[in-house]
Amino acid sequence: MSVREEFDEWAASGRDRGMEERHWHTAKHALSRMPVEPGDVILDLGCGSGYAGRALRETKNAGRIYGLDGSPEMARNAAGYTDDSDVGYVVGDFDSLPFATDSIDHVWSMEAFYYAANPETTLEEIARILRPGGTFYCAVNYYEENVSSHEWQESISVEMTRWDRGQYREAFREAGLSVAEQDHVPDREITIPPDAEFPTEDWDTREEMVERYREFGTLLTVGVAP
Repeated sequence: MSVREEFDEWAASGRDRGMEERHWHTAKHALSRMPVEPGDVILDLGCGSGYAGRALRETKNAGRIYGLDGSPEMARNAAGYTDDSDVGYVVGDFDSLPFATDSIDHVWSMEAFYYAANPETTLEEIARILRPGGTFYCAVNYYEENVSSHEWQESISVEMTRWDRGQYREAFREAGLSVAEQDHVPDREITIPPDAEFPTEDWDTREEMVERYREFGTLLTVGVAP
């Protein structure tokens, strides 16, 4: 199944809103770090419901927001969640971004980058469209150190890229992006039940769940264009 087919199904079943609810706990902290100035042009890569772009408009007075997704249904749903004329959504390929060179101030991607068919090419495209000094904020929960995330590949038909921290840094630099920072953004808000309630359908022990959300959380890698 293609990315388009997979996520069209997700959008049709309302899972786009579910992703927003799950990711917001850590996304909001990463978004708050972005050095967005009033009027900056933002690309939300793999936008899903479009929550990140809308948040940057509301909290940082960003200028034009473009949400790009490989799923027409995701883009259609996202467009229906806003009436802001400065927020627009397009269907596109991560490997060939439909934007001019040096035209975007910042790129944001949450839980989407690892779906790129050719992640190195995607990074080169991001470096191409970013203006000098522009940033790429890449947030993922599926990565090598987060062992509890590894089984996710079994539940989705799209091939996913699972890099470790070092591979992210190396790939960013190979694409021409300086790595400004990289760290874990823990999820402090999700409720972790007491020991007596384990094992659950998803977790064998409370320690595993604490490790997943409180220790590893979301891996954030920030690249800066020269």
